[in-house]
Amino acid sequence: MGTIAEKILSAHAGKEVKQGDIIVSPVDFMMSQDGTTPLTIRAFKGMQGTKFKDPSSYAIVIDHNAPSPMESVSNLHREMRTFAEQFGARLFDVGEGVCHVIVPEQGYALPGSVIIGADSHTCTYGALNAFATGVGSTDLAAALISGKTWFKVPSTIKLQYDGKLPTGVYSKDIALRMTGKLTSNGATYKALEIVGEAIDALSVDARMTISNLAVETGAKVGLMRCDDKVIEYLRTRARRAFKGVDPDPGAKYESVLKEDVSKLSPQIACPPDVDNVLPIEKLEGKEVDQVFIGTCTNGRLEDLRIAASILDGKQVAKGVRLIVSPASKEVLLSAMECGAIQKLVKAGASVTTPSCGPCVGTCNGIPSDEEVVLSTANRNFRGRMGNSRSSIYLSSPATAAYSAIKGFIADPREVL
Repeated sequence: MGTIAEKILSAHAGKEVKQGDIIVSPVDFMMSQDGTTPLTIRAFKGMQGTKFKDPSSYAIVIDHNAPSPMESVSNLHREMRTFAEQFGARLFDVGEGVCHVIVPEQGYALPGSVIIGADSHTCTYGALNAFATGVGSTDLAAALISGKTWFKVPSTIKLQYDGKLPTGVYSKDIALRMTGKLTSNGATYKALEIVGEAIDALSVDARMTISNLAVETGAKVGLMRCDDKVIEYLRTRARRAFKGVDPDPGAKYESVLKEDVSKLSPQIACPPDVDNVLPIEKLEGKEVDQVFIGTCTNGRLEDLRIAASILDGKQVAKGVRLIVSPASKEVLLSAMECGAIQKLVKAGASVTTPSCGPCVGTCNGIPSDEEVVLSTANRNFRGRMGNSRSSIYLSSPATAAYSAIKGFIADPREVL
C-alpha cells in the first residue's frame, strides 16, 4: 500500500520499499547546468571515471550564464562542450533555454521515472509523475559512472487543492500559498503529493510551476498524477514508453492538508524568504523599479501569453524596467508565432536570450542598490539577482505584468 513516491522507488529497487528505507535505485535520466557541470566534471575525474554507464541518459545545459558574460565563464562553457563531446552526453548550448523547461519539452521527464539533476529545482518534473530531485555534483558524477544512486525513501505529505481558481489567480499563487503554509523547512526530505480538482483543471505548464516550488518547502519531490493532460503533453515528446503511477487507496501519509482555492487571492512572497507570503491586498501600492517575467518557474508559453494579454496596447510605467526571458527556444518561437513577443516588446519589455535571465544574478538585469524587483522566479533571498542591497518580491506573471503597467504592486483582478 504505497504513495506515488514509494511505488516509483519500489519499482526501481526491485522490491517493496516504505518510508525510511535506504535503497539503491537505477536512474533513468540525469542533468546538470553550467553552474554545476564543472564541479561534476571534477568529481567524475576524481573518481577516475572513464565512461558513462549510459550516455543517452545525461544532458548538459548551458542556461545560467547564457550567453557568457565574461572570459572565465566562457572557459567553463568550453570545458562543458568538450566533456559532452568526449563522453557522448547531450549538450543544450546557449540559446536553447532553461534546463527544467528543456528536459520536459525534449521528452526526457517521463511518468514513473527516477531523475536526478545537479540543480535544486529538478523537482519540477514531479508534475509529470516523475520522482525527480536535485542532488550534489559528486552524487551526480557517481551516478554517471554507475547508473545508480541512493535514496532514503521519504514520507509523504498529501496536499489537496479543491475548488476553482478565481479569475486573475493562477498556479503560481497556489505555489506561493503552499510555501507560505508549509514554510521553508516544513517538508524537509519529504515527498509532496499534490492533488485535487484545482490541480486537475490546470495545464501541464501550470502544474510544473507548483512542483518547481516544492523544494522551497524543503521537499525532496513534488509529485502529481499522470492523467490525460500529461499523456497528451508527452504524446509527441516521450522518448520511450512509460506508465503512470498512482497511489494505492490505502497509502499511508504523514499528513493530509486540504484547501479550497475558490477564494484565493493573488499571493506575493516578500523578501528575504519564499515562505514570507502575503495576499496582494496587504502589498498593493508598493513601488517597483524592475519587473522580471521568466525562469523555470514562469517562463513558459502560457506565462508569456498571460502577460502579453495584460500588456497588449498598454505601456510599461515610466521609470520601470520590464525584462522578459522566454524559458526555451521552443517557447520563444511559439510566443513569436502567436504574437505574444510583439505585444510585450511594443509595451516596452526587453526580451532576452532564452535562459535563466536575471534570476540568478550572473548574467543580466542586475538591480542597483535599494531597488525593488517584482519577479516570477522561485527565490527572493538577498543577493539572489546579483545585488544583496536590493529587494525581491515574487508573484505570478499576471501580477507582474499589471504591476509593470502601474509602476507598483497591483492586483490583476482589476483588469481580468
